[in-house]
Formats: sequence, structure tokens, C-alpha cells
Amino acid sequence: MEKFSAAPNGYYDAVLMDVRMPVMNGYEATRAIRALARADAALPIIAMTADAFAEDVERCLAAGMNAHLSKPMDIHKLMALLERLC
Repeated sequence: MEKFSAAPNGYYDAVLMDVRMPVMNGYEATRAIRALARADAALPIIAMTADAFAEDVERCLAAGMNAHLSKPMDIHKLMALLERLC
């Protein structure tokens, strides 16, 4: 969240969001990014987490993330998703 808000508008094309972070979790960080008054606050945010149940995916989407990828990450799925979203 801090890196995104400190960067120039349009600096990031997408965010790979870790859901489990120590200070601010990925759900909170996503909501904070979406609430920013910036033109790029709608950029794609992709959850990267070991939480892979259907309710985990729903929670990510409800927080404002665009997609969910479970760990271990499949690079081919990530690249296809980035091509689709960016």
C-alpha cells in the first residue's frame, strides 16, 4: 500500500497481493488502494495466497481484487492472467 501510494500515477501495471502480511493484510491493503483518489487505483490486483477454498476466492473478490491465484504459483497461469487483465 505504501509503495503504491508513494509511486507516480501509472507507475504500476498490476499488484500481486500477498493476503497474509504482518501489519496490513491483503484485504485491507486492497481496500485502501481502491479508496485512493488516484486515476490508477483501479489497476488489477491479483491475490497470491495458499488459501485456496472457494470462500477464500470470494473474500478476495469482495475486497476488490480482480483475481485469485493459489500457491504454489503456476507461472503460466500468472502470465495468462496478466495478459488478460493488463
